[in-house]
Amino acid sequence: MGNIKLGLNLEFARFENGSFDWAMDRAAEIGYKYVEPMVHWGRELLSAAGYFHSVSMLDDPLRLKNAAESRGLSISSLSSHAPLAKPEVSVEYLRQAIRYAAECGAPMIMIDDGPVPSWTTEEENYTLMRYTLQEAAKVAEPRGIAIAVETHGEYTATPERLDGLMGLIDSPALTINLDTGNSYLSGNDPHQWLEDIVGRVTHLHAKDISPEDAVRYRGKVRGMLGCACGEGVIDWERIVSTLAQADHDVVLSVECASLDAATKSFTHLSELINKHAP
Repeated sequence: MGNIKLGLNLEFARFENGSFDWAMDRAAEIGYKYVEPMVHWGRELLSAAGYFHSVSMLDDPLRLKNAAESRGLSISSLSSHAPLAKPEVSVEYLRQAIRYAAECGAPMIMIDDGPVPSWTTEEENYTLMRYTLQEAAKVAEPRGIAIAVETHGEYTATPERLDGLMGLIDSPALTINLDTGNSYLSGNDPHQWLEDIVGRVTHLHAKDISPEDAVRYRGKVRGMLGCACGEGVIDWERIVSTLAQADHDVVLSVECASLDAATKSFTHLSELINKHAP
């Protein structure tokens, strides 16, 4: 049996106007052992000024590695989303993200299907996404970097759609990041979905949706930041119990909208993980 590892996606810093270093400090202070930073191309004013948590891939990747190690943290994944059906954007971006992950010590990168061109057919979109995924896999495989597909958009909104995307290429690098909140918002039962695919899930976005947001947004959006785990509609006992039966390690990466929610999520999930520890 594998281990369940508890991490924190740094998106919680977005509504706190927090920098990368601020977010890393808070994650360590709360007690998390894993973090999921976001990376971007080029230079971006808010991040450079310390008001946003994303890190430029023009920076030395050792910046991330050293920032994590100095705080007793490990990087579970790089948040490096790009529109798969727009290869003119995504192919070079994902290639760079994979190389960056290898050097900063991240075992995988996080992707999703993203928005598609306005003029393409579904058949064309699948061809474009296959091209992007295959090009990314060619860079990921020799470096031992996983590519985790997140349930987030049109082509990952249901188990059937996700299966179709995952079947576009044959690569050991291609794995799944199930986002419990996004999956719920798209109209699915994330608990059953996880039970069906847990063998392919290497990373999980621990996202809860408040009862109010569940009524307001389910069926209308496919993704949003969540509330504190344990305060929404997701049955975390069932989620953790399923992961505890996996034959490989999985990182539960909390994705929420505030520092307070990140703190509460750590307490709630830590208790459940400890309960199911081998």
